[in-house]
Amino acid sequence: MHYRTLGRTGIKVSPYALGAMMFGAVGNDDQAESIRIIHKALDAGINFVDTADIYSHGESEVIVGEALKGRREHVVLATKSHLPMGDDPNQRGNSRRWIITAVEDSLRRLQTDYIDVFQMHRPDPDTDIEETLSALTDLIRSGKVRAIGSSTTPASEIVEAQWVAERRGFERFRTEQPPYSILNRGIEREVLPVVQKYGLGALVWSPLAQGQLTGRAPSELRRTARYSHMTDERRLEVVEQLIPVADAAGLKLTHLAMAFAIAHPAVTSAIIGPRTMEHLDDALAGAGVVLDDDVLDQIDKIVPPGTDVGRLDMDYDTPAVLTATLRRRPAADRSAA
Repeated sequence: MHYRTLGRTGIKVSPYALGAMMFGAVGNDDQAESIRIIHKALDAGINFVDTADIYSHGESEVIVGEALKGRREHVVLATKSHLPMGDDPNQRGNSRRWIITAVEDSLRRLQTDYIDVFQMHRPDPDTDIEETLSALTDLIRSGKVRAIGSSTTPASEIVEAQWVAERRGFERFRTEQPPYSILNRGIEREVLPVVQKYGLGALVWSPLAQGQLTGRAPSELRRTARYSHMTDERRLEVVEQLIPVADAAGLKLTHLAMAFAIAHPAVTSAIIGPRTMEHLDDALAGAGVVLDDDVLDQIDKIVPPGTDVGRLDMDYDTPAVLTATLRRRPAADRSAA
């Protein structure tokens, strides 16, 4: 396995990261099999494991912790917090109050003394970024966290966090975890250039577009859809155009999609999220695939650089989009007269 440097941290990680979202009740509820999947990934050379407190409400972290017994020192372990972990309104978000608690909870579930990369799962409009970075800085100085990162964050907020860290003398985000696939290339326009400018490692999620780029026929995708974007006809039409490109290159669509994701110079690792051993075996079988310029040019013609074909249901919407009062003048002020 060829390893890459995670931003400017000096940490070496595999170009495929093992995502643990499917380990636990939400995906594979057989903990023993999930542990075997993790062990096989590590044996294959993957040294980066990414999980989150919200995955199966902590069960994923418990499974990862069990799997890493005796192997922890050889693994770069990442987890995240932000999403609700209970009914209490303070059991979520990016406040100091919750971050400190969330890290302690994750350390306990993971059965470890430190987290290599601790990430904010989403931005938090209700919390000053200074509050978040201050808490994360204290965790790094205490030795409980080695590096910090963000996830699914707009380019402007990535820049703001870097500036605040410099002005206040806080630790800065070293990684960003955005969605990226052939179907979702919007981050090529601003996020990935910003990541490169500030020396962040990009750990991209959903390189298979949450199952749409696995080679299954559009009719099957419609029948088994779990998310609304899975039945987006624009996305399904693009999938149909990509299948012959993969066939002509002698590749499975899964391998074409993964190779595309790690071909971008700003991308450090692409996160695979196997639910079964078969899924992992398929991903590993394509680990050596490198796309030539002709194939990449064909992909560019189907999905132009910097564009998204629809949106993932799990993507992040800013308050300016979600809140009507932030994008509409009061009725009395709308007149041009």
